[in-house]
Order: sequence, then C-alpha cells, then structure tokens
Amino acid sequence: MDQRRSREAWRVLRIQSELVDGIEHLATIGPSVTIYGSARLGPTSPYYQQARELARRFGEVGLNVLTGGGPGIMEGANEGAFATDSCSIGLNIKLPHEQDANRFQDMSLDFRYFFVRKLMFVKHAMGFVVFPGGYGTMDELFEALTLVQTGKTRAFPIVLIGSSFWGGLVQWMRGTMQAEGCIGEDDMELFRVTDSVTEAFDIVYQNFCSLPEEDLRDNLPANV
Repeated sequence: MDQRRSREAWRVLRIQSELVDGIEHLATIGPSVTIYGSARLGPTSPYYQQARELARRFGEVGLNVLTGGGPGIMEGANEGAFATDSCSIGLNIKLPHEQDANRFQDMSLDFRYFFVRKLMFVKHAMGFVVFPGGYGTMDELFEALTLVQTGKTRAFPIVLIGSSFWGGLVQWMRGTMQAEGCIGEDDMELFRVTDSVTEAFDIVYQNFCSLPEEDLRDNLPANV
C-alpha cells in the first residue's frame, strides 16, 4: 500500500512538472489558432492541403498555429504556418504508434498526459478548426464544445471542415441528442460546418479582431 501511494505521489509531481513546463514555454506566444485532424490523412488528401492553406493564412495575419505535432492534418497545418513569420507549434503526445513529430515546427513540446496537452490547446486558442479525424479528434472537439457550453472558457469559434464527413454526426446530434432534450438549440450554435477555407478563416479571424485587448492576454477565466 505504501509503495502504491508513493507511486501515485510521484505521478502527481510528473503531472505538475508537465503543466509548469507547458505553461512556461507557451506563456509568451500570443494569440493562436488550434487545428485538429487525423494523423492518417497525408499530403495527398484534400484535407491536408486545406489545413496547410488555412494555417498559412492564419500565420500571415499574425496568428500562431497550434497542432498535435504529428503527421497527417497536423503536419499540413504546421507546414502552412511554418512558411510564415508566425509560430508553428506542435504539442506532441507519446503514443505507441502514429505520433512522430513532424518537421514543420518552430516550437515542439512533448507531453505524456492527454489532459495536460488539451489544456495547452485551449489556453491560447482564439479559435478551433477541426478537420476529419478519429477518436482523438472527436475527444478534442467535444472537450472544446463542453468547455464553451459550460462557460469554463471564454467562447471562441469552433469550425468543422468537411460537410460530407461531419454531416452524419451533426444530423445525429440534432435528431437524437437535441430531440431527446440532452442538448438545446443554443448548443447546436456553438460550432459551424463548412467546406471553405476562406469561410473558416473569416469566422475565426473576424472574431479575433472583435475581441477587447484584455481577452487576448489569456483565454482562461480566473475561476479555472
């Protein structure tokens, strides 16, 4: 029992260390956009190309780009931002497969714990853009929706790219979750679906331009 308690205590210290390291490294990066998507959709995918173009546009207007740092959509977004003067940032996670850090990163951080990594994604985000992906992408999407819905973070745009991919999920959310009273109509307004890079850029950038200066300093309210 004592050995188990000791291991748990050391685990808490590792978590604390990872939190402190992430916060310190990202403390001065300024406003950023988080881009999510599958590690399995490579350079031949239209979504990869859209992620690269969208991240380039964000970078050109001075917004940094945060991704999971791996291959696929993450690499596409990092590649687009890397070509600009803004910071291309990868928050890598140690996994048994898929998660080798891509080479288009000005800043690369490694995380052991998913929940610490997800906090870093939200903390500096002026918006989330979510491309098609698997379980990890869904986890990150619904984490963001939950934080905005419950007021645990300041509301920011959440844009889903790919109407053919997301259409079935949105239909189920409206036809089942909302119809059963589990979410409300307002909750369905927390995100937008589009196929247009230009529209996704405009939604996030116009919201960013409308924010008062104090909201740009930190995305987390004092009670979090």
